[in-house]
Amino acid sequence: MKFRTLLTTTAAVAAMSAAGAVSAEAMKIGITQNNVGVDSYQTTYEKAFIAAAEANADIDAIVLDAGGDVARQIAQVEDLIQQEVDAIIIWPTNGEAVIPAVRKAHSAGIPVIVTNSNIAEAGFDFVRSFSGPDNITQGARSAEIMCEKFTQMGIADTAQVVQISGQPGYTTAIERQKGFDDRLPEVCPNVTVVETQPGDWNREKSQKVMEAFLVKYDKIDGVYSGDDNMGVGALNAAKAAGRDGIIFVGATNFAVGYEAMAAGDYWGSIYQSPVDDAEAALKTAIDVLNGVDVPFLNYFDTPKITQDNMGDYTKPVF
Repeated sequence: MKFRTLLTTTAAVAAMSAAGAVSAEAMKIGITQNNVGVDSYQTTYEKAFIAAAEANADIDAIVLDAGGDVARQIAQVEDLIQQEVDAIIIWPTNGEAVIPAVRKAHSAGIPVIVTNSNIAEAGFDFVRSFSGPDNITQGARSAEIMCEKFTQMGIADTAQVVQISGQPGYTTAIERQKGFDDRLPEVCPNVTVVETQPGDWNREKSQKVMEAFLVKYDKIDGVYSGDDNMGVGALNAAKAAGRDGIIFVGATNFAVGYEAMAAGDYWGSIYQSPVDDAEAALKTAIDVLNGVDVPFLNYFDTPKITQDNMGDYTKPVF
């Protein structure tokens, strides 16, 4: 396998046949990621993607990172088009803003696979497949985890919850919030979500958001966060303020969340592997190029994890 992390100019590979399969030459697959380094999930994802690509002699991979910058990601997609890659994998920095770039790739005859966080629905016609978790289901399962715990505690009729969402405009954040907001009143109709504020996937910002919640609300029974990185920030704020007994639930289990669960401080989350995520994205791209019938929404399962069943799962590596 030829592997590059910087944009270079190479000869174009043979065009795809009408059936959608590529020639015997290496498949040239480019990926532009959201923001490697902003959290350990994305860092682990990149390492797993590189390892999977290196293990496949038929892949010529170009691995790029947008650094959270929409304009940079759009430019990276355009560069990949110019290099005549066979397929583009994109982890969108913003589900709306990247649509023109994805449309341009589609017009150039390059299949686009969206990974981890889907683009806005207006861009679906330009995407061959989405590979990743079902974020709405994740949010819904988090609501179920919280409701089940409140019911056990006998406070399902009176509980008040605050929510720390992810980065505004980011599809994963929108969908995890929607899943939670839609499901919670179905399973626990008397639980009240008193306020939602973004934590931008950042632990320090989420701690500050939670500090403000604690000042504003004397009664907080539960905290739902879009991932455990933010959830642990909220937990740290509650600990510092001496506010015990709050139920913390996340939507992606990080190592710090797993450790907090083991300590009895954090109740539950959703188990999602960045290694599975990365490998699924690459496999989806390969299948598309080989003419395999791939579903548009190509989800992998993300089960519930709580203090009660965490022994069935290994601690996340991120």
